[in-house]
Amino acid sequence: MIFTLVSIELYKIFKKWRTYIGFLAFGIFIPILIYGVSVSGNHYQRILQRNIGDQFLIVGNLVNGWYVAFITIQAMIIHIPFFITLVGGDLFAGEGSAGTYRMLLTRPLKRELIVVSKFIAGFIYTFIFVLFFALISTLPSIYFLGVGDLIVPLEKIVVIPSKEILTRFLLAYFSSFISMCVVLSLAGLFSSLVNNAIGPIVGTMAVIVIFLIIGELPFEFFERIAPFLFTKYMTVWLDAFDYPIDWTKIFNSLLILLGHIVLFFAITIFYFRKKDILT
Repeated sequence: MIFTLVSIELYKIFKKWRTYIGFLAFGIFIPILIYGVSVSGNHYQRILQRNIGDQFLIVGNLVNGWYVAFITIQAMIIHIPFFITLVGGDLFAGEGSAGTYRMLLTRPLKRELIVVSKFIAGFIYTFIFVLFFALISTLPSIYFLGVGDLIVPLEKIVVIPSKEILTRFLLAYFSSFISMCVVLSLAGLFSSLVNNAIGPIVGTMAVIVIFLIIGELPFEFFERIAPFLFTKYMTVWLDAFDYPIDWTKIFNSLLILLGHIVLFFAITIFYFRKKDILT
């Protein structure tokens, strides 16, 4: 039963053109990025070499495929959530705008099963999108720019040996997937409250942007609030590139993100179970 419901929900998701906007956007942008780096990479490599001086012994080209993949994954926190909300915001609201709620709920199905199937379908879409993003940002970059050690120029310069890079990227993409599932869950929750997808899409992005701003404000009041905002933990993927890896920090962040997924899912079931379908 649940397999059939999920299959139906996936069909609904992938028959809509908005589902493919993110794939198209990154499918166009990342090849342009790779070309731009290949053209001007030597200049940027000289800048990196001046910055790190003689502190590190680097193997291979500094501006390599792994470096480009690291640049693109930084888009996770702001840009990818928008494409996730395009689908998450339509999970339930799409039924309302299409007028299919009554037809759906008059079938001998528990409302809980409907919610579960929609969330699972949304998580599958999120996984496919993150997988697509991972493959298109790493494989072409490595093919055209080669491999080598990875320079991570964040708060401190970290050099990751080439033999450790793949494991760290796998951890980073897995963490990113969990983060995007939080976004999908929040959008799904908002979607269950209304009959138009625009509200959940705008609402979810507004929450993310506001939470990000609050988390960056250097005032004591906001610093006390920040640990309770899920956006604080959505950058957990960055911890995969720390040296050494702080596994406790990563585990705690992922646990908090999973807790938010369960919370948003539970609220959605609670509301949807009592939802009065008028159209």
